Amino acid sequence: MTRFIFVTGGVVSSLGKGLASASLASLLQHHGYKVRIRKLDPYLNVDPGTMSPYQHGEVYVTDDGAETDLDLGHYERFTGVISKKSDNITSGRVYQKIITRERKGEYLGATVQVIPHVTNEIKEFISNDLEQEDFVICEIGGTIGDIESLPFIEAIRQFHNDNGHENSLFIHVTLVPYIASSGELKTKPTQHSVKELRSLGIQPNILLCRSDRIIPEGERKKIGLFCNVQHNCVIQAINANSIYEVPINFYNEGLDKRVLEYFNLDANKAIDLKMWSQVSKHVLEPEGKVIIGIVGKYTGLADAYKSLNEALSHGGIFNNVKVELKWFESEELNSSNTTSLLANCHGILVPGGFGERGSEGKIAAIKYARENKIPYFGICFGMQLAVIEMARNILGIQDANSSEFSNCNNSIVGLMTEWTTSDNTTEKRSKTDDLGGTMRLGSYEAKLRKGSKIFYIYKDEIINERHRHRYEVNNKFADEFESKGVIFSGYSPDGLLPETVELKDHPWFIGVQYHPELKSKPFEPHPLFKSFIDAAKKHKDE
Repeated sequence: MTRFIFVTGGVVSSLGKGLASASLASLLQHHGYKVRIRKLDPYLNVDPGTMSPYQHGEVYVTDDGAETDLDLGHYERFTGVISKKSDNITSGRVYQKIITRERKGEYLGATVQVIPHVTNEIKEFISNDLEQEDFVICEIGGTIGDIESLPFIEAIRQFHNDNGHENSLFIHVTLVPYIASSGELKTKPTQHSVKELRSLGIQPNILLCRSDRIIPEGERKKIGLFCNVQHNCVIQAINANSIYEVPINFYNEGLDKRVLEYFNLDANKAIDLKMWSQVSKHVLEPEGKVIIGIVGKYTGLADAYKSLNEALSHGGIFNNVKVELKWFESEELNSSNTTSLLANCHGILVPGGFGERGSEGKIAAIKYARENKIPYFGICFGMQLAVIEMARNILGIQDANSSEFSNCNNSIVGLMTEWTTSDNTTEKRSKTDDLGGTMRLGSYEAKLRKGSKIFYIYKDEIINERHRHRYEVNNKFADEFESKGVIFSGYSPDGLLPETVELKDHPWFIGVQYHPELKSKPFEPHPLFKSFIDAAKKHKDE
């Protein structure tokens, strides 16, 4: 029997509902249960694929090619459960499906309304495509009181009634702020948030109260009294030094116990969280430090590179060093200031991105890393620009560029118009297609050249990695590059699409067309990030 847990948030946004959901899921796994986590987003975009990273952070790509919310990255990293297209839905996708059905006459002349048609679609999403999971945790995006989230709140209220109160549980994440001028923690925001939630027909069973300090027992009893919640179900969620401490903190506060007790399951089983303790220790007590310079164009928002940040941290955990990230806005870099800005970096990374803005600054950083033998890691756009830089400065093709930017004579990077998918069907695209969902998305196989550096790192000839791009490196210059020590060491199985590039006479210079950061986990760091941080350590010690 599948049990459902609904996680809502109140008072303010960015309280950590995703981390709370992922941490609870991990604890339930330690108790021996099979879990699944889903995200319900109220915005009207069909998916976050066309949204600016400044608006919504990174786009997390699943194996089956869905562009999803970044919280699904937390879910995978904490539980190891591979997310699917069916684990993220938005208001936009719900309405798109309903309008398409209405246009086809599938509602048989009925008036299409939020209730029951929209709420029914949401309820179907919650319970669809399950594989005998013991628990399904559904995180509701947004904040209670937002008008756009009302259909989702109504849907989970109905779901609770339809499936029996004993089979579903409500967790509400709130804020208990400290007011310095009065020296007090204030419970009123939580009370008002719960009042708003109850006015919509939902009584929370557990409250997770975010705070920057311990919430006294008296205040927790007060919250429980005014919010109609048992006081031992008012659980403090104090700011952690590392996100990997959160499962331990929730275990110490008894969150898993309260959940299991609600469902009349054994709550007294002892579980071993040594794996989380070890990860946290490596994060908080490293033996050294390396500085990695990241040259990007969305550096003003850390969430724009969330999976990348975590993957670099995982590489540091494996090598027992702290990875200090130095962010460089690519528009501010040029050939005259790279030495002064990047000189202290032990490794340089250019992440994925789109558009011409800042590309020349990234190319300047790549040239600096190549010429000064600094470990360089190019991901997606970072690989494409590395090939352009080497075409200009090694092959002497001065006008080498990408057709994404202009109709150049020497298009080193061009728009993909046709490719074979993982199930051997053919995808075709053109410049006039819609932007959303038209890229090469999801997990694809690549074949690595034996004897290459990247083959040595993976220790495997065939790999599967997640992609998100619509432009691809043109391999017509492959022979010229190889004669100069630039090796395309990985290709798609048909041998047409370059997947990896490396520099022969360089300590560590690798570019990949895919996004390895999406598959890295704290207990299983991605091999490329392990190797990159190791190379940065060696460069520091030289």
